[in-house]
Amino acid sequence: MKILVTGAKGFVGKNLCWALKNIQAGKDKTHPGMIIEAVYEYDLDSTPEQLDAWCKEADFVFNLAGVNRPQNQEEFMQGNFGFASTLLDTLKKHDNRCPVMLSSSQQASLTGRFGNSEYGRSKKAGEELFLKYQDETGAKVLIYRFPNLFGKWCRPNYNSAVATFCNAFANDLPYTVNDPSVELELLYIDDLVDEMIAALQGKEHRCEFDGLGVFPLKDGLYCYCPVTHKATLGEIVNLLDKFKAQPKTLMIPEIPSGSFAKKLYSTYLSYLPYEKTAFQLKMNVDERGSFTELVHTLNAGQVSINISKPGITKGQHWHNTKFEQFIVVKGHGLIQQRSLNDPEGKVLEWEVDGDHIQAVHMLPGYTHNIINLSETEDLVTVMYCNEVFNPDKPDTFFEPVK
Repeated sequence: MKILVTGAKGFVGKNLCWALKNIQAGKDKTHPGMIIEAVYEYDLDSTPEQLDAWCKEADFVFNLAGVNRPQNQEEFMQGNFGFASTLLDTLKKHDNRCPVMLSSSQQASLTGRFGNSEYGRSKKAGEELFLKYQDETGAKVLIYRFPNLFGKWCRPNYNSAVATFCNAFANDLPYTVNDPSVELELLYIDDLVDEMIAALQGKEHRCEFDGLGVFPLKDGLYCYCPVTHKATLGEIVNLLDKFKAQPKTLMIPEIPSGSFAKKLYSTYLSYLPYEKTAFQLKMNVDERGSFTELVHTLNAGQVSINISKPGITKGQHWHNTKFEQFIVVKGHGLIQQRSLNDPEGKVLEWEVDGDHIQAVHMLPGYTHNIINLSETEDLVTVMYCNEVFNPDKPDTFFEPVK
């Protein structure tokens, strides 16, 4: 399959082209059996001759080219309708009736706050042009009205509030929220690309629109992405504030699988400058070695790294409810535990080393320790605890194992 992507250097185009090239090169294992012979990337620096040749060869066209922020309102129609006409005329010239996807916008509904949108009118005109092309040629046309888009490589201060806010928080720039209660419907770039790959395989999601409302319909005139999120500007800013504070708090926000928060966090991270990509952690150092907290979570505890110098014993305490896992990743050590409820005082032992990584539970009601058996090498242990340390209720009591 040969695929033409117009607007290939734009936000959606770059993400889609990389996804297609990953499939083409066999790097994406989630689409077995899908063969892509060529990805033609058309943009402003491409020539008419290239467009002509690629329209002749293409087996599928993603038309993502368009104008979002022109200097003059008239450029909306020229950029969004004019190029679409050129593209379809070129396909007609070669009698190429391959499927064609059109990137449109919610603003094409021309309802509500979009009722007087020049951008919306140009998108609506493009839709009508594509539908006419479908009637005339019998070619399959897929028209998507996208809501607000966000994700990596989205241009800030252009046409995405999320990109603008992420860039501002990541780079300590000023930003303005006029009304925190304004709610946006948001489409994440990876979800959009997943739908584009589905469309390429003839598995697009069809619908009809009633204003901005989407009504799934198997034989609908339009197409839509089934996964979107709704969030207010205030909610977005509050999440970004927590993300920005993470290097100080170590707190990883709640980011459930598939959630808007998870996708926003990834987007925010993509805007971090070099000097913020790495950050210093507080090492608690003494004559025995060091202990450093790595990350905190709201509901699942914390992860730390413990370094014990040769011959050193650490721990010698127990917990009522708190539990831990010790995972030695470097060195040679011994973990010991003794139940306080065992009248015989039996000591359980695990010899551990970085060449045979295993996790050992520190059991509630058992006093425990970890001993560096090496005379020359540090013992490095990853330690998970089910709760973030609370100095007001440490649940930690000194008691030697032996």
